[in-house]
Amino acid sequence: MPGSGDAPRLPVTVVSVPPALRGQFFPAEVGARLAEVADCVLVDDHAAAAQWLPRAEVLVTAWGFPRLDAGLLDLAPRLRLVAHTGASVKPFVTDGVFDRGIAVTQAGQGMARSVAEVALAFTLALLHRLPRFDHALHAGAAWDAAEQAPPRDEILGCPVGVVAASRTGRAYVSLVRALGAEVTLADPTLSASEAAALGVRLAGLDEVLAGSRIVALHAPVLPETRHLLGARELALLPDGAGLVNTARSWLVDEAALVAELSTGRIDAALDVFDDEPLPSGHPLRALPNVLLTPHQAAGTVQGRRRQGAIVVEEIARYAAGRPLAHAVTRQLLTRMG
Repeated sequence: MPGSGDAPRLPVTVVSVPPALRGQFFPAEVGARLAEVADCVLVDDHAAAAQWLPRAEVLVTAWGFPRLDAGLLDLAPRLRLVAHTGASVKPFVTDGVFDRGIAVTQAGQGMARSVAEVALAFTLALLHRLPRFDHALHAGAAWDAAEQAPPRDEILGCPVGVVAASRTGRAYVSLVRALGAEVTLADPTLSASEAAALGVRLAGLDEVLAGSRIVALHAPVLPETRHLLGARELALLPDGAGLVNTARSWLVDEAALVAELSTGRIDAALDVFDDEPLPSGHPLRALPNVLLTPHQAAGTVQGRRRQGAIVVEEIARYAAGRPLAHAVTRQLLTRMG
């Protein structure tokens, strides 16, 4: 351990994040803090990271980083920490990383507020039928025709169903409750005391679907959540209900959703899709009762900065020999989408 007068140890840190994203994750103060805690090598292209891996003690990754297989890990004998600027590390972290004693962390917590705000915006848009009005006017409908829409509702006193008390789910609950929504939550892992602390009522999935004006999905990608909402579950939604999905398309049978939406019985607001980019001829693009965004719910200035700050502080914790705050274990990896 260094003496009190020694400079702190700065682990050699390969930051494999494209320049545009790097500027978002590590602006000004966050970047300065990174320079304080790490001896950084900045890599603009993931393909160029391999040449720097022999020096790396810490590796900072972004979306699209190559899979850390044995070949790549053999190039990094000093590697002790992988810090991901996003949430899921499933695409590139392998068992070999844990076999070699390399710690893993991620910055998903920084995205929760951003995604929750988009889910709130979706909720309000569906309650007030904004997608239908917008689509009609853009399509050139006559004014009296564009005015036609199913009944609209306010969020005050609105029965809102939430599927899963994830980080984002909890942030969304806080936002909609602040506006007066009455929230029912489906999450088999949540205790009654935890639900009470969140200010929500616990119920089974079917009850949540059948009793909610808006249902917002915030569940993780797990084997048991694959097509959690299929044709049977979607049919439980009341006439005029709205479905919000800013989580993963994995949770919904997309073909069944398209079929249900095509009847006009329910509305939806979606940020995630089975095929991304969403094909230009996909039927969802033509439906007037659907609000679509291109998987950008997490991309706020503030959210990106929070993600970078989390990574920086995790590196600082590692350098100081303290436990990581956002560690990903081997067990967690197997249950991560």
